[in-house]
Amino acid sequence: MIFNSHKAKQIYLIFLTSLLLTACGRSKKVDVSNIDINVTIDRFDHDLDAMRTKPMNVQVAYMQKKYGVFYQDYMERIIRAGITRDTNYYKTLRDIITSQPYADLKHDVDSVYSNLDKQNEELTDAFKHIKYYYPKKNLPKVYAYSSGFQAQTSIGNRYFAIGLDMFLGANSRFYPALTEVIPHYVSRRFTKDNIVPRVVEGIAREDMFPESEQDKSLLSKMVYNGKILYLMDQVLPDVADSTKIGYTAKQMKWCDDFKSQIWGYFLEENLLYETDYEKIQKYLGEAPFTPGLGEKNEAAPKLALWTGWQIVKQYMDKHPEITLQQLMADGDAQKILNESKYRPK
Repeated sequence: MIFNSHKAKQIYLIFLTSLLLTACGRSKKVDVSNIDINVTIDRFDHDLDAMRTKPMNVQVAYMQKKYGVFYQDYMERIIRAGITRDTNYYKTLRDIITSQPYADLKHDVDSVYSNLDKQNEELTDAFKHIKYYYPKKNLPKVYAYSSGFQAQTSIGNRYFAIGLDMFLGANSRFYPALTEVIPHYVSRRFTKDNIVPRVVEGIAREDMFPESEQDKSLLSKMVYNGKILYLMDQVLPDVADSTKIGYTAKQMKWCDDFKSQIWGYFLEENLLYETDYEKIQKYLGEAPFTPGLGEKNEAAPKLALWTGWQIVKQYMDKHPEITLQQLMADGDAQKILNESKYRPK
């Protein structure tokens, strides 16, 4: 951590992500030009920095009014400066924003993100797509901040916040020192083109379609994750599949080359209906590779997510009458598998 010695509690740390697949037939672009949305990401980081030159109590009052509950979440849960009900945290906050580590990080963030014009444009298009499929959805305000490498994204009451310090580019000077908590196979995705996909994924997973506590089997988790990735296909039609699920081109090719063996492995090991998380987590979580498959540790990680994606895409290709809304509302993973007739060769 760069800001202080206390490890801040993250609201949500979203590292899930990205794969290079061919687009399925359902990923045809829809016309969103008439949807009236214009996203502007507010620079919380810049307003925070203004505390160095403005009276702190004046700037705090301004930020509390502008950012609402996010201001409290940031101070108390992300950087843990202190409780905002009183002003005792001012000293800790002042120590942070006048420190050299803060200045170094601010320099790099501002160098990479002198403005967020491109991200505003991309996020506007993504939010228009969400509104196209879900017209009644109230979309959050979007803020940008630096967390001292505590949270890549944070979601809360009517806001979604982006930690720009965790999107500085794979070769950022800061990331090698963080490898014990953030390994390179994760930080290599801390790039500009991952910002909007991570926002969309976070809204989908944490707000619109949180995973049911009843989804304990590997199959149910496969299909749930497959549906999230399929939704991202529809909302982000111009984003490469590799940026949606987090594979390198080599990992993607491995999955495509060995898709029948992957499926055969899940069946032969009787894993589809396994509910022991200790046994199935290695097929779901971040890792450099999947142990037990492939040679020389070349098997891609998160194979349950990749397989679930293929199942859902094949299911939707075979059922053109089913809408995205109907798919996302359908919790019957077994039915989706059966009707997909997923038998990779």
